[in-house]
Amino acid sequence: MNALSSMVPLSLQTVLLLVASNVFMTIAWYGHLKNLATAPWYTAAFISWGIALAEYLLQVPANRIGHLQAGFSVGQLKIMQEVITLAVFVPFAVLYLKEPLKLDYLWAALCMVGAVYFIFRNA
Repeated sequence: MNALSSMVPLSLQTVLLLVASNVFMTIAWYGHLKNLATAPWYTAAFISWGIALAEYLLQVPANRIGHLQAGFSVGQLKIMQEVITLAVFVPFAVLYLKEPLKLDYLWAALCMVGAVYFIFRNA
């Protein structure tokens, strides 16, 4: 793993860890709406907490690598996180939860592009 991580740029390590953490986060936050719809809310909450642990185990190193080693500001990390969240959430909502694909997702994505521009323009 050390040899592999030394070959992968720190910025890419950050992004890949954020993507992986977002997959777990999305499943933890929204997966119970389909899988545990008839279970009591506290059952869904405990299962979601277990899934969210995996998210935290990826999110914390992502932010530490991104900020302490790759040199991203906290604001840049947050905007990256939000863009990745939308990129993971939309396919999950449409493909897994069978939500309709709405034009509003495109408008939200365009707003995120603006956020990325403004947070990275002086980097």
